[in-house]
Amino acid sequence: MTEAIIRRCEAKGLRMTEQRRIVARVIGAAEDHPDVEELFARAAAVDPRISLATVYRTVKLFEEAGILERLEFGDGRARYEDADRDHHDHLIDVNSGAVIEFVDPEIEELQERIAARLGYRLIGHRLELLGVPLKKG
Repeated sequence: MTEAIIRRCEAKGLRMTEQRRIVARVIGAAEDHPDVEELFARAAAVDPRISLATVYRTVKLFEEAGILERLEFGDGRARYEDADRDHHDHLIDVNSGAVIEFVDPEIEELQERIAARLGYRLIGHRLELLGVPLKKG
Protein backbone atom coordinates (compact mmCIF):
# COMPACT_ATOMS: atom_id res chain seq x y z
CA MET A 1 0.00 0.00 0.00
CA THR A 2 2.89 2.39 0.65
CA GLU A 3 4.04 2.42 -2.96
CA ALA A 4 0.44 2.79 -4.20
CA ILE A 5 0.29 6.30 -2.74
CA ILE A 6 3.50 7.23 -4.54
CA ARG A 7 2.14 5.85 -7.83
CA ARG A 8 -1.10 7.83 -7.43
CA CYS A 9 0.88 11.00 -6.69
CA GLU A 10 2.99 10.49 -9.80
CA ALA A 11 -0.12 9.77 -11.88
CA LYS A 12 -1.51 13.13 -10.76
CA GLY A 13 1.69 14.83 -11.88
CA LEU A 14 3.04 15.63 -8.43
CA ARG A 15 6.79 16.02 -8.23
CA MET A 16 7.93 13.36 -5.78
CA THR A 17 11.01 14.40 -3.87
CA GLU A 18 12.64 11.89 -1.56
CA GLN A 19 11.08 13.57 1.47
CA ARG A 20 7.61 13.44 -0.13
CA ARG A 21 8.20 9.76 -0.82
CA ILE A 22 9.02 9.21 2.85
CA VAL A 23 5.81 10.96 3.94
CA ALA A 24 3.83 8.90 1.41
CA ARG A 25 5.35 5.67 2.73
CA VAL A 26 4.64 6.65 6.34
CA ILE A 27 1.02 7.41 5.47
CA GLY A 28 0.68 4.17 3.52
CA ALA A 29 2.04 2.16 6.45
CA ALA A 30 -0.25 3.81 9.03
CA GLU A 31 -2.89 1.58 10.52
CA ASP A 32 -4.30 4.43 12.57
CA HIS A 33 -5.40 8.00 11.83
CA PRO A 34 -2.28 10.09 12.51
CA ASP A 35 -2.19 13.87 12.71
CA VAL A 36 0.62 15.87 11.13
CA GLU A 37 2.76 15.80 14.27
CA GLU A 38 2.51 12.00 14.42
CA LEU A 39 3.35 11.76 10.71
CA PHE A 40 6.33 14.05 11.32
CA ALA A 41 7.64 11.87 14.17
CA ARG A 42 7.37 8.75 12.01
CA ALA A 43 8.96 10.43 8.99
CA ALA A 44 11.78 11.89 11.11
CA ALA A 45 12.53 8.38 12.39
CA VAL A 46 13.23 7.45 8.75
CA ASP A 47 15.03 10.67 7.82
CA PRO A 48 16.02 13.01 10.67
CA ARG A 49 16.59 15.83 8.17
CA ILE A 50 12.88 16.10 7.34
CA SER A 51 11.21 19.16 8.85
CA LEU A 52 7.77 19.62 10.35
CA ALA A 53 7.10 22.32 7.74
CA THR A 54 7.88 19.84 4.95
CA VAL A 55 5.43 17.33 6.40
CA TYR A 56 2.73 20.03 6.73
CA ARG A 57 3.25 21.15 3.11
CA THR A 58 3.29 17.56 1.83
CA VAL A 59 0.11 16.63 3.69
CA LYS A 60 -1.63 19.74 2.35
CA LEU A 61 -0.48 18.94 -1.19
CA PHE A 62 -1.64 15.31 -0.91
CA GLU A 63 -4.99 16.41 0.52
CA GLU A 64 -5.56 18.94 -2.28
CA ALA A 65 -4.68 16.25 -4.85
CA GLY A 66 -7.23 13.84 -3.37
CA ILE A 67 -4.57 11.41 -2.16
CA LEU A 68 -5.34 11.94 1.54
CA GLU A 69 -8.61 12.43 3.34
CA ARG A 70 -8.71 14.86 6.24
CA LEU A 71 -10.70 13.63 9.24
CA GLU A 72 -11.89 15.70 12.20
CA PHE A 73 -13.04 13.70 15.22
CA GLY A 74 -13.86 16.60 17.52
CA ASP A 75 -10.59 16.58 19.44
CA GLY A 76 -9.13 19.64 17.72
CA ARG A 77 -6.67 17.63 15.64
CA ALA A 78 -6.95 17.02 11.92
CA ARG A 79 -6.11 13.40 11.20
CA TYR A 80 -5.43 11.75 7.88
CA GLU A 81 -5.94 8.51 6.03
CA ASP A 82 -5.43 7.28 2.49
CA ALA A 83 -8.37 8.57 0.43
CA ASP A 84 -8.30 5.41 -1.69
CA ARG A 85 -9.11 3.01 1.15
CA ASP A 86 -12.24 0.87 1.09
CA HIS A 87 -15.27 2.57 2.56
CA HIS A 88 -15.65 2.35 6.33
CA ASP A 89 -17.19 4.31 9.17
CA HIS A 90 -15.69 5.38 12.49
CA LEU A 91 -16.57 4.97 16.15
CA ILE A 92 -14.64 7.40 18.33
CA ASP A 93 -14.08 6.64 22.01
CA VAL A 94 -14.45 10.11 23.53
CA ASN A 95 -12.58 9.05 26.69
CA SER A 96 -9.43 7.71 25.07
CA GLY A 97 -9.61 9.20 21.57
CA ALA A 98 -9.33 5.71 20.06
CA VAL A 99 -10.81 5.45 16.58
CA ILE A 100 -12.41 2.16 15.62
CA GLU A 101 -13.13 1.50 11.96
CA PHE A 102 -16.15 -0.59 11.05
CA VAL A 103 -18.42 -1.56 8.18
CA ASP A 104 -22.04 -2.52 8.78
CA PRO A 105 -24.18 -3.67 5.84
CA GLU A 106 -27.39 -2.77 7.71
CA ILE A 107 -26.25 0.83 8.16
CA GLU A 108 -25.20 1.04 4.52
CA GLU A 109 -28.59 -0.27 3.34
CA LEU A 110 -30.48 2.04 5.72
CA GLN A 111 -28.64 5.09 4.41
CA GLU A 112 -29.52 4.11 0.83
CA ARG A 113 -33.20 3.72 1.80
CA ILE A 114 -33.28 7.07 3.58
CA ALA A 115 -31.73 8.86 0.60
CA ALA A 116 -34.20 7.18 -1.79
CA ARG A 117 -37.15 8.04 0.45
CA LEU A 118 -36.04 11.67 0.39
CA GLY A 119 -35.68 11.56 -3.40
CA TYR A 120 -31.92 11.16 -3.68
CA ARG A 121 -29.39 8.67 -4.98
CA LEU A 122 -26.65 8.40 -2.39
CA ILE A 123 -23.18 8.97 -3.87
CA GLY A 124 -21.21 8.98 -0.63
CA HIS A 125 -21.37 9.53 3.08
CA ARG A 126 -19.30 9.85 6.21
CA LEU A 127 -20.50 8.36 9.48
CA GLU A 128 -18.79 9.07 12.78
CA LEU A 129 -20.21 7.71 16.00
CA LEU A 130 -19.07 9.13 19.33
CA GLY A 131 -19.24 6.86 22.33
CA VAL A 132 -17.99 5.89 25.74
CA PRO A 133 -17.23 2.32 26.75
CA LEU A 134 -20.02 0.43 28.47
CA LYS A 135 -19.30 -0.23 32.12
CA LYS A 136 -18.23 -3.83 32.76
CA GLY A 137 -19.83 -5.92 35.50
